[in-house]
Amino acid sequence: MERCGKVGSVGIRFVTVRDRPDLLRPMWELPNPWPTFMQQDVVAAFSYDLMPVRFPEYQLLAVDGDQVRGRVNAVPYAWSGVDEDLPENGWDFALGMAFRPEMPEVATAVCLIEARIHPDMAGAGLGTDLLLAAQENAAALGYSHLLAPIRPTRKHREPHTPIEEYIRRTRPDGTSFDPWLRTHLRLGGRLARICHTAMTIAGSLAEWRAWTDLPFDTSGTVHVEGALNPVHVSVENDYAVYVEPNIWIVHRTARG
Repeated sequence: MERCGKVGSVGIRFVTVRDRPDLLRPMWELPNPWPTFMQQDVVAAFSYDLMPVRFPEYQLLAVDGDQVRGRVNAVPYAWSGVDEDLPENGWDFALGMAFRPEMPEVATAVCLIEARIHPDMAGAGLGTDLLLAAQENAAALGYSHLLAPIRPTRKHREPHTPIEEYIRRTRPDGTSFDPWLRTHLRLGGRLARICHTAMTIAGSLAEWRAWTDLPFDTSGTVHVEGALNPVHVSVENDYAVYVEPNIWIVHRTARG
């Protein structure tokens, strides 16, 4: 797949890693926006870097010349078509499922794993174009649905707010309060269900101290910057656990 467009003053082409394997290294070199603790997911540790190896045609790059300005990482996913079958442990489950031996032969949809944009392109509308290009790529691969267990953009500002309450919040014009959720819905996505345990990150207290520079010396809940929910701490048992909620969005592609 290759598509051209213009984002701000920059001419952008959308290509896959299969089309441009020479851009794999620049893809990985896009600045990492995630806090250290978010990079400790066990499922990701075993499989994240294998996505472009096994599924290069699912990895979409927004390029300006030979510069990678954004990317969408995705995997094939076997979905029944029933919302209730979208799992509670959404992100972890989708990424882990992709590396079962039978994939992608049994796949029925494409599932987004991450969208990342270079900081220089923030606010230029590239997120919208990446999502549209991902829908087109899913259709080109023969799929009727593009799925996304999305991470709400602003939920980390209020970790004690239940996710159910957060996603009901709207702006005066009736659109979703959350920018990333709003983008998906504006482009035809449908909010299918919440996945309350989309990602689980557990570690010893020493590990959490190293990841966050926080003391982790009291049992209970701790607010960690960047976390959507509080982190649960057990000093007695020397561990802390973070469980992140996401939102399952379903897009129909041009094949749907």
